[in-house]
Amino acid sequence: MNFSFDENYLLSQLALCIERGKLNSSSKFPADMISQPGVEELLPELLSRNISPKIILDNGLLIGMNRVGEKFRDGKIFIPDVLISAKAMNAAMEILRPYIVKGDLKLKGKVILATVKGDLHNIGKNLVRMVLEGGGWEVIDLGIDVSSDKILDALKTNDIKAVGLSALLTTTMLNMKDIVRDIKNNFPEIPVAVGGAPLNQRFADEINADLYSPDPQGMLDYLNNNFSLN
Repeated sequence: MNFSFDENYLLSQLALCIERGKLNSSSKFPADMISQPGVEELLPELLSRNISPKIILDNGLLIGMNRVGEKFRDGKIFIPDVLISAKAMNAAMEILRPYIVKGDLKLKGKVILATVKGDLHNIGKNLVRMVLEGGGWEVIDLGIDVSSDKILDALKTNDIKAVGLSALLTTTMLNMKDIVRDIKNNFPEIPVAVGGAPLNQRFADEINADLYSPDPQGMLDYLNNNFSLN
């Protein structure tokens, strides 16, 4: 495929492809971008021009995913839209993965996500994971029905910036109190964010959580505002 545009234009198009979920030129979605190049063509083209992976991440991929997070927060797009964008972002990160392994591209830090003990729901957690990974963070996803011990073990063996806890049920959200307490007793410097349908700011304050957010973008904003690159 012949690209005659300059790098800034290609980066802006890459951001648009992430925002709209345009995977490649063969993709039938979105309809108004049929036959146009997607992530799988634009990103390798930028790399072939010796554009650094960090510039591609910062000036292309993260801009696109930030738009996705903001639109989702504001109710302008919905879960299926986020999933489509996440697929495009995942494809981009697979292309960049060799540069991460070599150390040419550093992510912002590691974050633990978990659905608390007794709760088997993961949609909310998975949305947060997509937004955080799209924002340049490495996520250690411990899954569902997660106990304090599993989180503490992960904290002991990784350089973690923050922990995010999710619950969908009023019964399981009560388990957050014990988990937050155990984290604070063992790792008092690690901030804990909580979220889920039955939660509110009052409950977060009662259990000594550092952040409550009703949407994934809130945790991404918190991390970006409180931590810099490693």
